[in-house]
Amino acid sequence: MLKEVSYVPPKVWTWDAGSGGEWASINRPISGPTHDKELPRGKHPLQLYSLATPNGQKVTIMLEELLELGVKGAEYDAFLIRIGKGEQFSSGFVELNPNSKIPALLDTETGLRVFESGAILLYLAEKFGKFLPKDLAARTEALNWLFWLQGSAPYLGGGFGHFYAYAPEKMQYPIDRFTMEAKRQMDVLDRRLAENRYLAGDEYTIADIVTWPWYGNLVLGDQYDAGEFLDVESYTHLRRWAKEILARPAVQRGRMVNRTSGPLSEQLHERHDASDFEMRTQDKLETSKVA
Repeated sequence: MLKEVSYVPPKVWTWDAGSGGEWASINRPISGPTHDKELPRGKHPLQLYSLATPNGQKVTIMLEELLELGVKGAEYDAFLIRIGKGEQFSSGFVELNPNSKIPALLDTETGLRVFESGAILLYLAEKFGKFLPKDLAARTEALNWLFWLQGSAPYLGGGFGHFYAYAPEKMQYPIDRFTMEAKRQMDVLDRRLAENRYLAGDEYTIADIVTWPWYGNLVLGDQYDAGEFLDVESYTHLRRWAKEILARPAVQRGRMVNRTSGPLSEQLHERHDASDFEMRTQDKLETSKVA
C-alpha cells in the first residue's frame, strides 16, 4: 500500500513567510539589511555583538578565559543582538557580518571585522597566543576538532534542534534522521574523550571552547529539553568532560553574557566591565527598578 503523499514540491519554490514556525518572522531567502541602524560602541578594543546561543557562548567563554589568564587586551564590550526581533538585519550589523548571523566582532585596534564563531576564536587565539598549541601536531589536532565542530553543529542545531524543539509540527522522518546524526556525533566525542582529557589531548584549547556550548550543554540537559530522549546519561566520557569544563569560572561567566533566558541571576544582557557580573545581572536590575 502506497503512503499518502502530503507534499509535492512545486516546479519553482516561492517564499511563504508564514510557514517557518517559531522563526518565521525573521527567516528570509535574501540577504542584506532591512533597516538603517548603527551599532553601539563601548570603551574597549574588542566590540562583540551577540546573543547567548551556543555560537554566541563560544566567544564570550573564550574572552572570559583570556581575561582569567590576565590578558588585559581581551577586555571587551558585549552588546545584545535580539535575533527574534531581527536586529541582526540592521545596516550596522550587516556591515560587520554580511551573513546576518551572531556573533560578530569588531577589533578597533586592528580595524578588522571577524564573523563566524570559529573564525572569531581562531582570531583571538592567534592574536593573544593562547588556547592554540604552537607545536604543529597538537595545533593540527586542535584545528581538526575546531573544524569538525563547525561542520557538525548545524546538524545538531538546525537539524535535530529545529525539528525536535522548534518546528510547527512533529514529523517522524526528520526527527529520526537528525536524532541518529546527533547521537552519532555524541558517540564520536565520547570515544575521543574516553582516551583523552580534552579534545586535542591533554591541553584545553579552542577545540573544547567551541564544542562545549553545543555538546556540553546538550549532555548536561540544558538544551532542547532532550536529555532523556537522547539518552545522554549513556555518554559517560562526554559528560565527564562537560562537567569539568562547566566548573571553570570563565565558562560560568561566559554563558551569562548576552543571555536572555533562564534565571534572572544568570542573565547579563550587556557586559562592559568585570564588575557587571556582580552588579548588573537582570535580577539586580529588576530589583533596582522596583526600589
